Amino acid sequence: MIKEFQEFISKGNVMDLAVGVIIGGAFGLIVSSLVGDIIMPVVGAIFGGFDFSNYFLPLSSNVTAASLEEAKKQGAVFAYGNFLTVLINFLILAWIIFLMVKAVNTMRKRLERQKEAAPAAPPPADVQLLTEIRDLLAKRA
Repeated sequence: MIKEFQEFISKGNVMDLAVGVIIGGAFGLIVSSLVGDIIMPVVGAIFGGFDFSNYFLPLSSNVTAASLEEAKKQGAVFAYGNFLTVLINFLILAWIIFLMVKAVNTMRKRLERQKEAAPAAPPPADVQLLTEIRDLLAKRA
């Protein structure tokens, strides 16, 4: 069983998946920072300084705070602003991944076209010589 596990782990697909998950996690953090630290402040400045992350509806009459953090301490809240921020993160991440896949597909198509357009390399000299001998022998027969 240990040997089977070693074979499974050493297969390329498992390692590729592990690398993809690690890079994807790091990429997710980058996108979260992009949205939280760069995009949302600009959006807030354009639309009068509001911050999505503090948009909430109190679900209890005990909640009187103005910020989401304080409101959560007072009781249950429906934090739809945080959801909007996460949704924007997702849309940006999906768009970036779409652009990356599109770029890779374009590059693959370009390489395929280059391979198709490239002339076939002439056979080596010894193969040409053997082909000529074969053709001469075929004419004699």
